[in-house]
Amino acid sequence: MFLFNYFSKDIGIDLGTTNSLVYLAGRGIVINEPSIAALNNKTSQILAIGTEAKNMLGRTPQHINVIKPLINGVISDFDMTQEMLRYFLKKIGGSGAFLNYRRAVIGVPSNLTEVERKSVEDAIVGAGVSKAYTIEEPLAAALGARLPINEPTANMIIDIGGGTTEIAVISMGGTVTSKSLKVAGDKFNEDIIRFIRDEFSLAIGEPTAEELKSTIGSAVPVDQKLEMTIRGRDLATGLPKEILVKDTHIRAALAKSLKAIVEAVKEVVEVSPPELVGDVLRRGIYLCGGGSLLRGVDQLIAKDLTVNAAVVDDPLTCVARGTGIAVENFDQYKQILDNPLIPRDIRT
Repeated sequence: MFLFNYFSKDIGIDLGTTNSLVYLAGRGIVINEPSIAALNNKTSQILAIGTEAKNMLGRTPQHINVIKPLINGVISDFDMTQEMLRYFLKKIGGSGAFLNYRRAVIGVPSNLTEVERKSVEDAIVGAGVSKAYTIEEPLAAALGARLPINEPTANMIIDIGGGTTEIAVISMGGTVTSKSLKVAGDKFNEDIIRFIRDEFSLAIGEPTAEELKSTIGSAVPVDQKLEMTIRGRDLATGLPKEILVKDTHIRAALAKSLKAIVEAVKEVVEVSPPELVGDVLRRGIYLCGGGSLLRGVDQLIAKDLTVNAAVVDDPLTCVARGTGIAVENFDQYKQILDNPLIPRDIRT
């Protein structure tokens, strides 16, 4: 029994559309890799998972397929998701080490159906964890940001991830009002790809769009003029072409998606109880997730809602840290977790 407890570990998992993070109890975040796998279609062999697979994106021959097993926070390829999780858990154990995973807490979008939640739980258990629990991502993010979620006061959090933007008002250890939007980091990349195609007749891939977003992208005008040279395929001639892209172009490309996020935040505020709206005005809005790193996104939300908005410390790992806190203090937080053995309440 002593040996079982010694090798038995609890983990927290942020199973993201863009990146997956694993928090090992007692050690912190031990895995932070892209949620991508590369598959050889001829042999059905998995060639690479994580960072190695991401490097292959847009650079593979026809018989190699680079797969994103999660779309908009939902598992789209169950087998590949399970293999990816198995790979991450094996990587934690290291060469020759044996670890038994007793319990896992997984962050999931707040609007997942029962079937989609069950799929996540089954994938975790199939990867080698004895028991899986889910926690809604806004709750996990608030926990990771060390917000006082159990107090009778509003904690408004916006988690702009890769596949979804989760907006929620949290009080007394539960979500009061929330909204999940399929507009986030991946949609930003699509917007940039479409804008460059329409404006410059240039075809670029997702890695280039991601680089444009992070290097010169902004939600509001910035003091310093930013520009970046990119290369792609000229749609008119089919030949390689180089162009100069300015920050104004990226702002124009992202304007519609950013407006959709702001409108969704307003909707959540509008349906929240008046007392909690007063708390939001006093305490402000917290942003996390990769999308919150876009320059000026907090200023855009603050200006449109006339409420202070700030990006939390280390926004990329917020949800993963929250799942880790939940699993390390399981007895304290088990009431906010969804136990797969107990039927969930049906929410309207």
